[in-house]
Amino acid sequence: MKLRPVLLVVLLLCGFYYLTTHVWSTGAVSPWLHRAVPSAPVTATRAATVTGPMGNFELTEADAAPAYDTEEQQNIAVYKKALPSVVNITSTAVAFDFFYGPVPQQGQGSGFILDKQGHILTNNHVIDNAQRVEVTLSDKHKYKATVVGVDKGHDLALLLINNAPNLQPATLAESQSLTVGQRVYAIGNPFGLSGTMTRGIISAIRSIRGPNNNPIEDAIQTDAAVNPGNSGGPLLNSRGEVIGITTLIANNGADQSSGIGFAIPVNTAKAVIADFAKYGRVRRPTLDIATLEVGPEVAAQIGLAADYGLLIERVLPGGAGEKAGLHGGTQRAYQGNMPVMLGGDLIVAIDGQEITNAQDLSAAMNSHKAGDEVTLTVFRGHKRLDVKVKLNDATEQQGQAGRET
Repeated sequence: MKLRPVLLVVLLLCGFYYLTTHVWSTGAVSPWLHRAVPSAPVTATRAATVTGPMGNFELTEADAAPAYDTEEQQNIAVYKKALPSVVNITSTAVAFDFFYGPVPQQGQGSGFILDKQGHILTNNHVIDNAQRVEVTLSDKHKYKATVVGVDKGHDLALLLINNAPNLQPATLAESQSLTVGQRVYAIGNPFGLSGTMTRGIISAIRSIRGPNNNPIEDAIQTDAAVNPGNSGGPLLNSRGEVIGITTLIANNGADQSSGIGFAIPVNTAKAVIADFAKYGRVRRPTLDIATLEVGPEVAAQIGLAADYGLLIERVLPGGAGEKAGLHGGTQRAYQGNMPVMLGGDLIVAIDGQEITNAQDLSAAMNSHKAGDEVTLTVFRGHKRLDVKVKLNDATEQQGQAGRET
């Protein structure tokens, strides 16, 4: 009985010796080991010989083009769906040269088709001060365009081309629930290279200042390459639907993509288009007041009841704020070298939403239209009040100071 364990050990040693010296060395185990590791797809190839003065070249060629993978198929689908709706825009302005007199200057941008009637949306800065605007469709046909509406505050412009058959309007999505990390595509005319598509993700949703220092609320930041000529073109989701209008890049002094581009959210554009349709112009809502943004330090210095908000410096005569009974400042002071008026109402909320800076107020205005009634929560001295205000139409106020809202 004592021999059995000894025999078992001898058999195991003999088996191990046989495997390592015969089976393993012949490579018979390799197929079993390699089955767990997926190999790259094998492409059928053929040999091709090229003959010339320098001799013969033996090349290996694929028998057929490989199938597109899922990601490539999606990229191609987005491009094919969106491209017919994207246009190139050439604007011509006349500048005066001391030696040569009037000299035409051209600028380029992008846009996209809104409807079969020929309405096209782009950035205002693409066509600003232009004497002539020309639109080139994806099929290379060119049309003279008429500027039918501009909204400098949101950097948007509405164009119209006539007698263009078979127009393919873009599909507009929603921009309310966009998420950082979501894949996006930009199609436009960068550096005059028409029909160029780039891809990236939504990097952030943030408030920024536009080309004319105008606030753009909920701007879509993306790392998709955006360059001069992309302005006014669509930013698309993975279904080829417009979620934004490409407007500017953070270039840090270099006039090209830095991996930080911005787009106006499409919901802002929808509100502007609705105003164009209803009124023939943009009716931006306003409180008809001039305000001063305050933080904890300023609030402590002047003894305010809250350490944040917008202090009303001035209430415009006959405006919405005056009609609602809002109070402007009565005491002249200086912030640095800038004169300010203290003693007015301090706005801390609109319809229950906290207002801490000018961007918050602008966002609240963008969510309303002229004629809407809002409830302002203000401090008058140390007394907290709720004041109902019927918003006025800001169209008449566009040329006034930037702090008037």
